Amino acid sequence: MGRWGITLPLTGVPVLEHRELVAELADLGCTDVWSAETSGTDAFTPLALAAQWSGSLRLGTAIAPVYTRGPATMAMTAATLAEVSGGRFVLGIGSSSPAIVRRWNGVEFTEPFKRTRDTLRFLKAALAGEKVDHEYETFSVRGFRLERVPQQPVPIMLAALRPGMLRLAAREADGAITNWLGADDVPRVRAELGRAELAARIFVCPTEDADAARALGRMLISTYLTVPAYAAFHDWLGRGEALRPMHEAWAAGDRRGAGALVPDEVVDELVVHGSLPACRERVARYVANGVDTPIVALLPTGADPLELARGLAPGA
Repeated sequence: MGRWGITLPLTGVPVLEHRELVAELADLGCTDVWSAETSGTDAFTPLALAAQWSGSLRLGTAIAPVYTRGPATMAMTAATLAEVSGGRFVLGIGSSSPAIVRRWNGVEFTEPFKRTRDTLRFLKAALAGEKVDHEYETFSVRGFRLERVPQQPVPIMLAALRPGMLRLAAREADGAITNWLGADDVPRVRAELGRAELAARIFVCPTEDADAARALGRMLISTYLTVPAYAAFHDWLGRGEALRPMHEAWAAGDRRGAGALVPDEVVDELVVHGSLPACRERVARYVANGVDTPIVALLPTGADPLELARGLAPGA
């Protein structure tokens, strides 16, 4: 096994109570800690702490939205994380979703592909120490230069679901980050990305109560996969017909009914569940199919999440 990551902070665990776990992760076979940013913690603060609790783990954002911070602020934050981690930081950026960008942050969600591309190009220049004075298609930057340029290059990865963004990641970034896919979907994604690094957030519910795992999975799938970008992603992956009843119920305002219409086989493809050894084996299938960096996203089961995180590590 090569790289193996985990999403932190864990649900229900205060940020500062992760110190002991983070200090153990490398010995348990983990190589990476990745954050997320929706409506809980921000993407950067937990990684700044993890950088002090472990001297070897790679630390990455998956992802920081390109709309909710100005380009210069994003560059300064990335440079700071690179400094406090001793060059172990990977900046994952993406467009995020209309709910997060428009409804929660009051920013227009327009031309997401171009905004992500323009932010990537700006960040590459700024983090290299260049003075940026440029009119991009979606924003302009006048006379900005970082005062604290990272001593080592900061890798930048793109959140990517479909061919256009995957190809942009292959051409101009250091890799792609994807999620909500099954192990058997990986070859199709890999075919578009080529040889660049592919990281995948994998939702893992370590319980042998299949009904409970599927109930949680249906709720999450009906919430996430009704977002237009994810709906288009799964159309491309070939699940359009299987998910059509869910989409129709959701569009009609029947949120609870939509979840009930997600087929078991779709849940089982997209949410890893079962015993701890079975879950580790399922995650390893993603690697065998072409994922370079699996990023476990632990779903709540009622058991101690810190112990479950230890049990999901490859060296457990």
